[in-house]
Amino acid sequence: MISKNNLKFVHQLEQKKYRRKEGLFVAEGPKVVGDLMTAGFNPRMLFAVEEWIKKELTGCVQEVTDDELRKLSFLQHPQQVLGVFEIPESKTCKSISEDELYLALDGVQDPGNLGTIIRLADWFGINTIFCSEDTADVWNPKVIQATMGSIARVEVVYTNLKQLIKQTNLPVYGTLLDGKDIYAQELTEHGIIVMGNEGNGISPEIRQLITNKLLIPKFQEGPESLNVAIATAITCSEFKRRIR
Repeated sequence: MISKNNLKFVHQLEQKKYRRKEGLFVAEGPKVVGDLMTAGFNPRMLFAVEEWIKKELTGCVQEVTDDELRKLSFLQHPQQVLGVFEIPESKTCKSISEDELYLALDGVQDPGNLGTIIRLADWFGINTIFCSEDTADVWNPKVIQATMGSIARVEVVYTNLKQLIKQTNLPVYGTLLDGKDIYAQELTEHGIIVMGNEGNGISPEIRQLITNKLLIPKFQEGPESLNVAIATAITCSEFKRRIR
């Protein structure tokens, strides 16, 4: 039987201040928990139903009922297992290789968008995402869930984007309304792709550092803009298509 203290402790980790204080985050479901454990993330607690425990044969787990898992979970439909993992040592800066393609997120606020972008980076073989300090917290349970396990393979680094970009000679791409048609422009194999805030786009101080302005054209009148995760998918796909 799950204790009230454990229930309260897990629920507190929905808040950023408690995640920072404890150095822990929550992940749910066989896919996400399994990928994290395979990647070497250290589980402090695991709560799982009998079905999952029989498959995994791990000793570091507390068996719970379906009802208890529902009380623990942040999901509308809990998925067999919930894990409390240690947050890896934070990395505030990283040297940029001239032989990589990076994503840089400038003030992306929606946890679902951030998680989806991490999943997209994993899909397209982009290993590192640089985030401005006002981007959503990567260890938010909604972000972790939206990554569907990709958080185990993509490194997310919070940093001062302006300083970071100024220190590199890589081409810096950004999707802007005054950009040029992405399908008609030359794209390089290596560089930094900047994606902006959901409402305001790329901030003025980062915009002035963009060396290659791109536009995803629309083919009829309608919506004024694309969701940032969808725009990221289109942009990454076009970059990777060119180098196949």
